[in-house]
Formats: sequence, structure tokens, C-alpha cells
Amino acid sequence: MSKSVKKMTAAAVLLAVGMVLPLITGQIQAIARIISPLHIPALICGLVCGWQWGLALGVVLPILRGLTMGLPPFPTTALPMAFELGAYGLLTGLLYPLFVRFFRRKTRLPAMLAALIAAMIGGRLVGGAARGLLLQLGVIGSKEPYTLAVFFASYFAGTAPGALIHLVLVPAVVTAVEKAKLSPLWY
Repeated sequence: MSKSVKKMTAAAVLLAVGMVLPLITGQIQAIARIISPLHIPALICGLVCGWQWGLALGVVLPILRGLTMGLPPFPTTALPMAFELGAYGLLTGLLYPLFVRFFRRKTRLPAMLAALIAAMIGGRLVGGAARGLLLQLGVIGSKEPYTLAVFFASYFAGTAPGALIHLVLVPAVVTAVEKAKLSPLWY
């Protein structure tokens, strides 16, 4: 099986996981907001499949899930989230191989953590900017003004517990995939 078919297959599996994973936490909205289950497949996809598939999955997943299952609400949450998750997939896919070469260690964990942290910061900035732009263009609406404080609370302060969970869970999954020699990016 060619590397591109393996990447496409892995991305399809991660898309399916992204469609189902929120059902586990979806009954309790506060927990779902903290864990941010849609972020997990986008981050993993960028690390395992590369930036092209990570970007594609990140953009498609929240829109598809919003349109078919109603959560995240389309377009108010799903569209800005598509920009955010697309940036996650793009940045992890681009940065991980660069950091692997930079750190030059036997284990890829430091490179993975550096790529995840950079991607989470970059993705949140992209998502927040996209929300602001979509609000300005009238594509989405909001009951409250979108200020810098609202942006910071929504994209950084309120998501810090989820980011910590992602920094533990995502490397564990990706390391297992790499040890099993299932990552189409590296093998």
C-alpha cells in the first residue's frame, strides 16, 4: 500500500473518530468545552499524516459535524473552529518534522510537544482572528461584543485544561502509532 493511501486511510479513521468522540462527552457541555474532543483528531492527524491531511481534516471535521449532528453549532461555532483546527493540523504537520531534526534525540517526544504547543497557540490565534473577521463580515452573529478579553477568555483561559489534556493524550496516541510503525508520515 502506498504512503499516500496510508495517509488517506489514517485521516479517514481520524475523521470517523472526530465524528464519534464528542458523543462520549457531548451530554455534559461543560466537560465537552474543557476537553475539546474535536481538537484531538486534528492534532493527531497533523502529526501522523502530515500538514496536508491535518489541514484538510481540521477544516472539514467541525463543519461536517456541525451540519450533520448540530454540534458545534453551524455556522457560529463550526466556521471559526474550522480555521482553528485547520491551523492545528497544518502547524503540527509542518513543525513536527522540523522539530524532530532540530532536537536530534532518539525519542520524538520533545519535538512532538514543541509542535503541539506551537500549533495550539497558533491555532487559537487563527481561530480567534477568524471569529472576529466572520463577525465583522456578518457571516456569524454574537449576543455580546467580541473584545480582546472575550477572545482571551474563549481561546486561552477557558481552554487551558483541555490543552493540558491534549499535551498528555495526543503524544501517548502518536507515540503508540509510531512504535507500532503505523505512521504513514515516517514509515
